[in-house]
Amino acid sequence: MNTVDIKQRAEIWLGSDFDEETRSQVQKLFDNEKELIESFYKDLEFGTGGLRGIMGAGTNRMNKYTVGMATQGLANYLKKQYPDKQLSAAVAYDCRNNSRFFASVTANVFSANGIRVYLFSSLRPTPELSFAVRHYACNTGVVITASHNPKEYNGYKAYWDDGGQVVAPHDINIIEEVGKIKSVKDVNFEANPELIVQIGEETDKIYLEKLKTLSISPDLIAKHSDIKIVYTPLHGTGVKIVPEFLECLGFKNIIHVAEQDINDGNFPTVVSPNPEESEALTLALKKAQDENADLVMATDPDADRVGIAVRNNSGELQLLNGNQTASLLTYYILSNLKTRNLLKGNEYIVRTIVTTTLLPKMAEYFGVESFDVLTGFKYIAAIIRENEGKKKFLCGGEESYGFLVGDYVRDKDAVVSCGMIAELAAWAKEQGKSLYDILLDIYCKFGVFYGKLLSITKKGKEGLEEIKAMMKNYRENPPKEIAGSKIVIMNDYLNLKSTSPVTGKSTPLHQPVSDVLQFITDDNTVVSIRPSGTEPKIKYYFELHAELKNRDDYQSIINVLDKKYENILKDISR
Repeated sequence: MNTVDIKQRAEIWLGSDFDEETRSQVQKLFDNEKELIESFYKDLEFGTGGLRGIMGAGTNRMNKYTVGMATQGLANYLKKQYPDKQLSAAVAYDCRNNSRFFASVTANVFSANGIRVYLFSSLRPTPELSFAVRHYACNTGVVITASHNPKEYNGYKAYWDDGGQVVAPHDINIIEEVGKIKSVKDVNFEANPELIVQIGEETDKIYLEKLKTLSISPDLIAKHSDIKIVYTPLHGTGVKIVPEFLECLGFKNIIHVAEQDINDGNFPTVVSPNPEESEALTLALKKAQDENADLVMATDPDADRVGIAVRNNSGELQLLNGNQTASLLTYYILSNLKTRNLLKGNEYIVRTIVTTTLLPKMAEYFGVESFDVLTGFKYIAAIIRENEGKKKFLCGGEESYGFLVGDYVRDKDAVVSCGMIAELAAWAKEQGKSLYDILLDIYCKFGVFYGKLLSITKKGKEGLEEIKAMMKNYRENPPKEIAGSKIVIMNDYLNLKSTSPVTGKSTPLHQPVSDVLQFITDDNTVVSIRPSGTEPKIKYYFELHAELKNRDDYQSIINVLDKKYENILKDISR
């Protein structure tokens, strides 16, 4: 689209169909051509997970009108799916700027279309929205959140009646319906207040009661209830409900980071409210040091992901990555269920294809089935739905700090994860160990699974095109070896085929289509490459392996793997 066409698109937003504030913002954009182009060069795409973008006026921005058009398209699809039925939706929102407003717009449009809305009266975690969809027997759900994105962003996640984010065929069909909304004139913004029901603490109580039933070792919690836990919500939705759940389980020593208990969409105390980034835990780590705490936990703004820090063998606080946390939780759950004779033979776990392969290795050891799915927790939810009534879901995780225990929620849930991490700490303490000790126990039993993540940001229209070109080049000119090890398998999830460069033979991959490439070498190194679905980034996931026969050798093995990782980076960037 050329500049003239873009300006014509922008001029439409100066018309009477848009409110005065929007018209004023658009008028100012005409004085900044670059920003005008970024705001209008395309429509903000309603993807398979909903919307996510920078807030502001324009077709490529999160605002009243793009949110309204998305909701109208979703409402139209629901009415086609369920003709002559009273429909209902649950709506929640996080701490971000404009989240409450966008949630109100969503509720208004749903109600204007005759859909009953269960609207949370104040901010709530994303997993509680997933729970509410099923609890209130809703046909859909929406949460307004941009997760851990920078403060300029907001988003709109759509859920189906099972409490999971929409998957095929509904995702594509909803996108098609949203695409049919060509003008704000197609949106019914006039709310029907009689169809909007406020919900809140009564839902919290039921949610937490259900999560409490997932506890495996309440006896150990009672014995070690004084474990010192520093918790921070990073200004987000976990501020009330995570400490409440920990106390509900029996933990008595929850230490807050006061500055970050304040809900603020500008996230004033962090560069980014992302528990994957060490900087976000700076204040929590300082508080833990001052208080001599055993454990640090930090949840992202919508409280669906958690990052933790534990004491290592030198007594220092050490951050764990998402793979390590998922491995600890999975090991704790499987080993304790096995010890207590609670495994009946129909249980399973799930991981995404870029998450550590340690999880299926542990599942095999404990006699539990495991499934691999594409990146995105909605695919884990789809497996739960597919096996409902036939097999029992225990837990599932992804390397990006998302984990779920039990199936009351159908999305990653940092609330239940925080509770289970604290319980795991009590179990470790009962053995005279730390969580770090348990991690080394796992590595001695199964080997070291060393994971690294590299994210490269490419902003704007040009960045999107550059990422596409990079993926195209990897497919057309794949590396033959990585760090001296031959590639023996190349998995291409866009073309759904797994190819052996050694034999030239290909076999089909039985997954939905996704722009992901995965290279596996003859020494079992795994390198996965994918464009982010929520940020302007291309992501590289690395997993390297080594045996650990003596826990005292752990750091020297990590040093060797670090050097190997540096060599891998050189080969991948060529």
